[in-house]
Amino acid sequence: MSVDIAVRHRLGNFDLDIAFAGAASGVTALFGPSGAGKSATVGMIAGLIRPDSGRIAIDGETMFDAAAGVNVPARRRRIGYVFQDGRLFPHLSVRRNLQFGARRARSHPAGASFDDIVALLGLGDLLERRPAGLSGGERQRVALGRALLFGPRLLLLDEPLAALDQGRKAEIIPFLQRLRDEAGIPIVYVSHAIDEVAQLADTVVLMSGGRVAAQGSVFDITARLDLFPLTGRFEAGSVVAARIVGHDAGDRLSELALGAGGGNSAGAGRLWVPEIAAPAGSNIRLRIRARDVMLALTEPEAISANNVLRGSVSDIRLDDGAYADVQVDVGAAKLIARITRRSVTRLGLAPGLPVFAVIKSVTVDRRMPDAPNLPLGEHGEAS
Repeated sequence: MSVDIAVRHRLGNFDLDIAFAGAASGVTALFGPSGAGKSATVGMIAGLIRPDSGRIAIDGETMFDAAAGVNVPARRRRIGYVFQDGRLFPHLSVRRNLQFGARRARSHPAGASFDDIVALLGLGDLLERRPAGLSGGERQRVALGRALLFGPRLLLLDEPLAALDQGRKAEIIPFLQRLRDEAGIPIVYVSHAIDEVAQLADTVVLMSGGRVAAQGSVFDITARLDLFPLTGRFEAGSVVAARIVGHDAGDRLSELALGAGGGNSAGAGRLWVPEIAAPAGSNIRLRIRARDVMLALTEPEAISANNVLRGSVSDIRLDDGAYADVQVDVGAAKLIARITRRSVTRLGLAPGLPVFAVIKSVTVDRRMPDAPNLPLGEHGEAS
């Protein structure tokens, strides 16, 4: 199930000119700063906003074509839509909110059953409660369940975590990961938070000023230095795939093979991180922040950092201020180091130069589990 969109639309003084093809499976993230046109784009996909011109198709079926005079009503597009606030019916129990979605699916009953969705999202203990008695994360899980029970062919999630604090975000992200891996429904996910995109997205459509600035895999987009002004300079870092090789029970560490899980980083080296509660062989993804990577010209010895990875400089971007971002290829993986301009000059860094990337175990982003071969309750934390 793919989404193809090429539309133009004027919203007040804002011109939207968007064209991209969403992935046929997994999560396509529309990522960019507030005001980039992300929510308007999903509104047009859903049929809530009529574009001025262009075409929208889902799995080859035309939903909108200005030239041909086609505009399929929103109710007939079979698209599930989850907003920031969930928009549950406050006077109905969780069960009845979910049943509302199921009733709308009677014309296409091939989707997951009520019990399947309740189990997938962990809603069993909430069924008799009302929305006012739920946490923000619980309300969003119910909203997801209601959308899934509609039997959608596409799921649109418009900033579903924006109204939640960090604790509630941490509560719901594992459910979103499980939804991505098990539901079999393509998802378009809107966010301006790079950590959410890094954890959830397979494909990233980077938007700025009503245009698509770049599109590609989450591994490629997060590693591109030229996009840092848009992806977030101070939160910059790369996402890499890895596989758990084993565990050191004595030191409570886990050994990872970078790139073994796929993506852009096959066979990139080994990394030690604080123990991950998942068995050897599990695939995960990691986000390694640029500010947590140091560079050396010779292999350092007698240091506290457990990870010294051999690589070579592939790109350098000088900031307007004192900083520089250096892209380092470690095997096929791409790491980013944020250092000063002085360090670039002092070390004579240039593309092709061999270097060693030094990474403290405790700095690897611990919010990055990505193990679709595990039951939900066994997802570990990549520490």
